Amino acid sequence: MSKHLKADLSLLLATAIWGSSFTLIKNVIDHIPTFAYLSLRFIIASIILIAVFYKKLKYINKKAVIYGCIIGLMLFGGMALQVSGLYFTSASNSAFITGLNVIMVPLFSSAILKKKPDRSSVIGVILAFAGLFFLTGGLDFRFNIGDFLTLLCAVCFALQIIFIDRYNKEQDPIILTLIQISFTALLNTVVWLFIDYKPVVINANVAFTLFATAVLGTAIAYLIQTVAQKHTTPTHTALIFTAEPVFAAFFAMIIPNSNGTVESLSLNTIIGCALILAGTLICELRK
Repeated sequence: MSKHLKADLSLLLATAIWGSSFTLIKNVIDHIPTFAYLSLRFIIASIILIAVFYKKLKYINKKAVIYGCIIGLMLFGGMALQVSGLYFTSASNSAFITGLNVIMVPLFSSAILKKKPDRSSVIGVILAFAGLFFLTGGLDFRFNIGDFLTLLCAVCFALQIIFIDRYNKEQDPIILTLIQISFTALLNTVVWLFIDYKPVVINANVAFTLFATAVLGTAIAYLIQTVAQKHTTPTHTALIFTAEPVFAAFFAMIIPNSNGTVESLSLNTIIGCALILAGTLICELRK
């Protein structure tokens, strides 16, 4: 198995982890404010990463700190803008517009990294974009401030992928992950404590979700992303990440929500998932 295929499969695993966390997060969001949740989630992830890779700390240099903070700023910006946008737009609009980063990444990659996607990647991106349209129900074209904030969120997520690819060539991906996650934790904590402070109610369900998403969805998943991007392209990374709502839909059908019910499968979901899968397979089979 080639390094490229191993990297893409690793990214698919990270995508599955993020997709599985949607239902867990939805079940506790009424008990813990958004930025409090993000703050605690990234703090726990930072502590875990530092505890595991503490021997790497002595190799941290000024450039690694700058690069890691830039990546972390993009990650924080994507999450913060997405949350802010949801106050003014629908969840389906948010999901669809956020997914536009699958188109932005190859454009940014060509402009910033001078990496032009091959024909199979372009076809895969088009199919995945069409799949997102069906899966999320498309865009309500009454564009508002929430949609604009979400569009900026998509730009941030696209740039996070681009900057990881660019800085991976100069720095240890593990060190970049340590700094990225720690800086994101710091920014979320500042917003929670000084801008959007709300008290936290911790119960067993919240504690479990915090720990699960901190370990799997943050420490492990973002470490996988940063390491795997050394061996694949930004366009492939963005294309694989379009499978996140596919996994979210799948797990929503097997994991009960707070009301004890599961979501049903619709025709749009089937078509959207099939198109995203087809787009990803076209790229992988050519390799």
